[in-house]
Amino acid sequence: MNSGRTIFSQVMDHLPHQIFSECVTRYNGERYVKSFSCMDQFLSMAFAQLTYRESLRDIECCLRAHQTKVYHMGIRSVVSRNTLSHANECRDWRIWADFAQSLIQKARSLYAKDDFGLELDQVAYAFDSTTIDLCLELFPWAHFRKNKAAVKAHTLLDLRGNLPCWVHVTTGKVHDVNVLDLLPIEAGSIYILDRGYLDYARLYRFTQQSAFFVTRIKRNTQYRRQYSRPVDKSTGLRCDQTVILTGTQAHKDYPDQLRLVHFVDPETEKRLRFISNNFAIPALTVAKLYRCRWQVELFFRWIKQHLRIKSFYGTSDNAVKTQLWIAIATYLLVAIVKKHYGMKETSLYTILQIFSVSVFEKVPILQAFTPQPCTKPGDDSSKHQLTFNF
Repeated sequence: MNSGRTIFSQVMDHLPHQIFSECVTRYNGERYVKSFSCMDQFLSMAFAQLTYRESLRDIECCLRAHQTKVYHMGIRSVVSRNTLSHANECRDWRIWADFAQSLIQKARSLYAKDDFGLELDQVAYAFDSTTIDLCLELFPWAHFRKNKAAVKAHTLLDLRGNLPCWVHVTTGKVHDVNVLDLLPIEAGSIYILDRGYLDYARLYRFTQQSAFFVTRIKRNTQYRRQYSRPVDKSTGLRCDQTVILTGTQAHKDYPDQLRLVHFVDPETEKRLRFISNNFAIPALTVAKLYRCRWQVELFFRWIKQHLRIKSFYGTSDNAVKTQLWIAIATYLLVAIVKKHYGMKETSLYTILQIFSVSVFEKVPILQAFTPQPCTKPGDDSSKHQLTFNF
């Protein structure tokens, strides 16, 4: 029941407070803290994400303008830009990373039965990275090129619900393929990778841990066909073969058999060759799985357009990672609210836009998404108009 509570506090009701306290304790987040708690910091930063605040001064001005409502939002301290800046700089970013993981588990349980266009029993993930450009003068620790700084967010996306389930933030210099060494691998799951991750020694790790991958093969790859299966060429398939790598180093790195699927996209007529270690699924499903990899690109585009991750409130490594992880937590909160209230036809974009202008409203969340009738003047409206006697 709403009981006159703000929409912001209703959204934050979905936070697992016990786990939050455990994360804070684990990294001593409130050691020597007298007033501005970690929860105050999180709520202030989440407010900034939901309402598109541009700077720390912007956050301070907006919250102080509604000081009488801030307490009911869960923020127990007066928010100052200096205090918030110091908290972002000094409090361990791993607090927010661990807390976001708990939200990931909660969101994934809600979206576990969602359909992403393919009938698969296995969990399917898309893995890629996005580069966030920074100013080299303000972020010298993130040196990327001669006159440029950047960080990368390497993200593993669960295709059921398009939820980020693993994120690793590095500087722009770290090559994408190196992050495969850190990627958690679940037995039986399917990982969809771009051609930039084609490293046979690292791909063999998936096979050794009973997981599957789908990626594209390079043109100069040397292999020998061992067996061909019939395909329906009307679907765009050209061949479905079992191959073994013949290059000296490639065969040493990946000594087992691979599946090669040659596909021609009916729309663009582009010829694509995929390799996988999964021989059980249909050949056309291999091609469709790789097309689903585009969902991670759409996810990157969405968060860059609708969350505050392209400009940062602090310049240190800790402040940047803090803001990124709280942005991800905010995205997950919006996804949880959508599923909890059964808003199937409402997009995350629409939900975020409505939240951005109604966080201080004291109405039930669903009421904010229900069109309200306009009050039109009746036929006798002339009785209520001012009259002037001359």
